[in-house]
Amino acid sequence: MIVAAGLTPAWQQILLFETFTLGAVNRAVEAHWCASGKVLNAGLALHHLGGPCKTLCVAGGPGGDAIRREFQQFGVLARWVESAAPTRVCTTILDRQTSTELVENARELPSAEQDAFVAAFAEEAASASLVVLSGSLPAGTPPDFYHRLLVRTRARAVLDIRGEELLHTLSEKPFLVKPNREELGRTVGRALRTEAELFEAMQELNQRGAEWVVITDGKNPLHASSKEQLYRVLPLTHPVVNPIGCGDCLAAGIAWATDKGLEPVEAIRYGVAAAADNLGQLLPARLDPARVEALARKVEVVRL
Repeated sequence: MIVAAGLTPAWQQILLFETFTLGAVNRAVEAHWCASGKVLNAGLALHHLGGPCKTLCVAGGPGGDAIRREFQQFGVLARWVESAAPTRVCTTILDRQTSTELVENARELPSAEQDAFVAAFAEEAASASLVVLSGSLPAGTPPDFYHRLLVRTRARAVLDIRGEELLHTLSEKPFLVKPNREELGRTVGRALRTEAELFEAMQELNQRGAEWVVITDGKNPLHASSKEQLYRVLPLTHPVVNPIGCGDCLAAGIAWATDKGLEPVEAIRYGVAAAADNLGQLLPARLDPARVEALARKVEVVRL
């Protein structure tokens, strides 16, 4: 069982336009609502890939109710920690050329709700084979929160987090961490202008405890490292419909493939395929396992 956990879900509005003009009246040709946010995207992706998995998340207010209904409709196994803070609403604006995100920050969670989440995680992760922890922390949450979770499980961990909260987890030797290039720079406290600077920062996380470090960089190649190995993974050419959730599907694909017994490099290949499949879908994380399998065979990996 894989457990996907995080504190920052979103009830997502997706508006599709022929063209979108800033400062003008724009009328959408399509409007959709769906569960999203990094933790929910990871949970949905794992479910569509075939599980077994369970999502652990906070939920509150009308948005939280809508998310719970959608997960129930899909048959996604989940546990919700009730929050007095309403779940945020975020908006994606898509036209033929661009994707624009309007992001509401998650509201602060009282310490009692944080403690309830930690207790729920300890119960759910006690028998997990792998955990995926993802998403930023709401304001007021201690930066060692994810470390508090990791010490309560013996499962391998895939972490899609950044900054101080990532640094706090490295003493627990997570299996894989997955910030993007800009987030990695913020985590190590310096700009990463060259490949040499990028690779040095990746090795810093490896030396501090991360078994594998995977760094995304938008449309550019992905890089992955262990203490002894360094790889470049070339991006797939794939139609772009909605890029939202691609990083979350990458993490979910890696986790799912790892849990099925694939070696790390092959699991990363599978994660890249999951991200590519997500890129071609309007709603995030609604993956098709057959498409992902086919795409994974096309992913090119180069050892550096």
